Amino acid sequence: MQKILALFLFTLTLPFYPIFFLAIKLTSPGPFIFKQKRAGRGKKPFTIYKFRTMVKNAEELKKKYLGLNEAGDPTFKIINDPRFTKFGKILAKSALDELPQLINVIKGEMALVGPRPLPVAEAAKVPKKYQARFSILPGLTSTWIIRGAHELSFEKWMELDLEYVKNKNALLDLKIIAKTILLLLRPKLIYIIPIVLLVIIIILLLINSSIKTAPVFLYPQL
Repeated sequence: MQKILALFLFTLTLPFYPIFFLAIKLTSPGPFIFKQKRAGRGKKPFTIYKFRTMVKNAEELKKKYLGLNEAGDPTFKIINDPRFTKFGKILAKSALDELPQLINVIKGEMALVGPRPLPVAEAAKVPKKYQARFSILPGLTSTWIIRGAHELSFEKWMELDLEYVKNKNALLDLKIIAKTILLLLRPKLIYIIPIVLLVIIIILLLINSSIKTAPVFLYPQL
């Protein structure tokens, strides 16, 4: 059922991919899609997909900014990461960079709801008492996200994941999805609006271009 829903959502959002492609490629050199190895169920590695939000050598620059880490060991996160591109920061703040992970759900590597997948190197450092978080598929969203994400300590994050694993059910998943949608829509409209405006501008430019290049016989005779 989740794969079908993910396929529907992927199809629904697919028309935006060319817009994001142009915005990402025109504002910074590098690939359109960012790929990274993450730990899935049973810590099995898989490749996660995201719209690229950082400079192309972000992984190499990570060592330079270790001192700015706000997430706490063993995870790494800087809220206003200096590696963000201008458009990438908008994508990251609106969480739209996560849309390609619908492909991971379709492939059966992720679920819509579940513990967020950690990079393989970080997953290897998770204490033994939290290993149960790897017993289910990682998710696009989670209890951790709706409860504050990186504002929480690493220990609280892991505890929320264990709590979800213990109480996992369809109703809980629906509640988390609903709260995630509300979380994204309310405070992040300031980031979504510029993207919508960009889409409108590009569509208008394409329409204007098509009118100028249309064959003469398409215009009404006066």
